[in-house]
Amino acid sequence: MRIGHGYDVHRTKPGDGIVLGGVRIECDLALEAHSDGDVLTHALIDALFGAAGLPDIGVHFPDNNARYKDANSLELLEEAIRLVREEGFDVEFADMTVVAQSPKLAPFTVKMRETIAGALDISPSRVNVKATTEEKLGFTGSGEGISAHAVCLLEE
Repeated sequence: MRIGHGYDVHRTKPGDGIVLGGVRIECDLALEAHSDGDVLTHALIDALFGAAGLPDIGVHFPDNNARYKDANSLELLEEAIRLVREEGFDVEFADMTVVAQSPKLAPFTVKMRETIAGALDISPSRVNVKATTEEKLGFTGSGEGISAHAVCLLEE
């Protein structure tokens, strides 16, 4: 068994929606990013790479490569899990937390869970997604950004 941890953060800006866990959420925000800015999926990719002993997301999908401009992070996740499986690992469980003062994310976490499980080709029962605020503390609490943490368990 191997455990991995991942973290990602993106600044917010005025906009018409964000993508988290592959789910589009209509709101008055956007995320500054080279790709679609899906911090939840990015954190999970880094957790998977970490558990498999692979280099981080920036090495595999660099933000200075035009190929990844506006990339769909679920497609990056599918590529990441392919690389992890090539190393001989399968995902046993993934647990993630999005940290955002707004928008309210609880109505979307089940769909995020299902979408991520689909990209990983595993049962949604092996994926968990939670959302929390930071009680208006720090950069996420002030609305300057959204972050996410992910942990995963891989098995050989």
